Amino acid sequence: MKGIANVDEVLAIETQGLPADLPSSTYEMICRGAAINPSAPALSFFATADDYRNAECWTYSELVRDITRTANMFSRLGVQRDSVIAYVLPNLPETHFVIWGGEAAGIVCAINPLLEQEAIGQLLNAAGASVLVTLAPFPGTDLWQKVQAVLHKVSSLKDLVLVNPAERVTGSKQSATRMLQRNECSRLHGEGGVRGAVPAHIEIHDFGVAIAQESGTALQGARHIGADDVSSYFCTGGTTGLPKIAMRRHGNEVANAWSTGQFFGDSVGPGKTLFCGLPLFHVNAVMATGLLPFSKGAQVVLGTPQGYRGDGVVKRFWEIVEHHRINFFSGVPTLYAALLDIPVGEHDVSSLEYGLCGAAPMPVEVFRTFQERTRIRILEGYGLTEGTCVSSVNPPLGERRLGSIGLRIPGQAMKAVIVDADGRYVRDCEIDEVGLLTISGPNIFLGYIVPEQNKGLWLDLGDGRCWLNTGDLGRCDVDGYFWLTGRKKEVIIRGGHNIDPAAIEEPLYRHPAVKIAAAVGRPDAHAGELPIAYVQLKPGATATEDELAEFVRLEIGERAALPKRIRILDAMPLTGVGKIFKPGLKQRETVDALQSALVEAGVEGATVRIIEDTSRGLSLHVELPDPALEALATSALGRFPFAFSLSVAARPSRSEQC
Repeated sequence: MKGIANVDEVLAIETQGLPADLPSSTYEMICRGAAINPSAPALSFFATADDYRNAECWTYSELVRDITRTANMFSRLGVQRDSVIAYVLPNLPETHFVIWGGEAAGIVCAINPLLEQEAIGQLLNAAGASVLVTLAPFPGTDLWQKVQAVLHKVSSLKDLVLVNPAERVTGSKQSATRMLQRNECSRLHGEGGVRGAVPAHIEIHDFGVAIAQESGTALQGARHIGADDVSSYFCTGGTTGLPKIAMRRHGNEVANAWSTGQFFGDSVGPGKTLFCGLPLFHVNAVMATGLLPFSKGAQVVLGTPQGYRGDGVVKRFWEIVEHHRINFFSGVPTLYAALLDIPVGEHDVSSLEYGLCGAAPMPVEVFRTFQERTRIRILEGYGLTEGTCVSSVNPPLGERRLGSIGLRIPGQAMKAVIVDADGRYVRDCEIDEVGLLTISGPNIFLGYIVPEQNKGLWLDLGDGRCWLNTGDLGRCDVDGYFWLTGRKKEVIIRGGHNIDPAAIEEPLYRHPAVKIAAAVGRPDAHAGELPIAYVQLKPGATATEDELAEFVRLEIGERAALPKRIRILDAMPLTGVGKIFKPGLKQRETVDALQSALVEAGVEGATVRIIEDTSRGLSLHVELPDPALEALATSALGRFPFAFSLSVAARPSRSEQC
């Protein structure tokens, strides 16, 4: 199949229904993809951007072998279908073995390695992890130190499996690297080493040694993996209070990979190469540049443990594309903005067919400029962890509408609806009418681990189907293209990383001088949004912005959630019923961010005004003091995801001047 061009082709696929022989598990799906050509390259990895030409490679037969070995190792540790295997790992080949081998043995739980130690411990406890896979001590990384500090707090943990980065080094540097690793263990823990630093009841295993002892030809044991079996836990909320952990089934992940594969068609398949630079604790990397290509026999290039954040990866991205003949990559708007600063030059990037963009709206100017300079097509899409990954994408073979999140994928229903004040369904939206976006289909997750967090999550639309309340506002045009117009949820998206405002507000409320706290996102051309906190102090209390910033720095367990600035107000804006009026704070930050961007671009004296358009979402009108500034203003404003209009301030008449 070539891929989707319009909504009629989505409907045509749906008339045939899901295939009767769809794999029942992610393991079976990968095995089928491997059977297309077992000797074809499946997974490549390079540890540093400078070493991208010397990538280590696994064929499909080798990939399945190592996934199978990993699954059998977990089974030997006593993992059952309801056992939770948590991983706190950077982007490594072993991370893929753990994800898919873990799902074949039990339930995998992805945890962000950038979190601080308390947040990691909280998530391990919330998930009830019995097995944890993480990095062994190694110079230059603090991941082991963070994990080790909370092991004694996780009562459910029985086995600790350590991936040793030194084992990735081969050749003449191997001995020296292993010596560095041993020295790091001694520096941190003395003669007792790792064993002395881990609670006695937790068994320690070396990942490489453990899987080498297992068979890679078939799964051991009599387990039959069913489509309704839980496959994975992914964290979607903030890191304070009760964590939001989404429970997904094998059938969810298989259905989403299949539907997305139908959408992209031959763009993802044998002979195609995808680059993975997003982190493997995130569903986009796991699904769009993981299960999807593996299910269709394509190759995945895993670039450095830090992905796009790796030193030199963005700077040398076009070299990497040229050498590996990359056809497809996925990123967030901030990646595309960064790549604009890296000239393609003489590099042959003709292999690139698409760049997939999600997580936040793509700024208009970034979209246009990127495509003009590179001739690479950007496909904006939309998805969420609760929907497994992909829900809608601009069609690869059809019209790509700037600012739209595209057509829904086959097999997943999606529509905007009107709900009442209590969140109950009233009716479907008309064409181009803004409402609450809802989705339904086999890709919809099971729910959150904590039952209370599922309140208001499901909607009854009167058709007997289960509909997920996405929390996003949007509309659908006459051709089936969806458009986001706002977020009901107050989540702040920083560089594609979701931040719950509560992760900032709750620590601020613990400060003795704070009466009211509110966190909002400030638009940023590079990060998408930056968290900003507003505070109203208690009567008679005193505190400075710097003092509050230092306080939350020690209280917030997620680096990305640290507010870029804390602003103290005399009085917090409130609604008529006494709730904090966050839209007012958001608008204040938006105006300030846009004015600052204009000044930085050389446009002085401009006036920025926000326009609330109920059918199109937030837009801006900017009044310029001089028509000669229009080009500069257009370029600066185009880096933000807002529609805007320009006018020139009327000059006073001669009589007014006199």
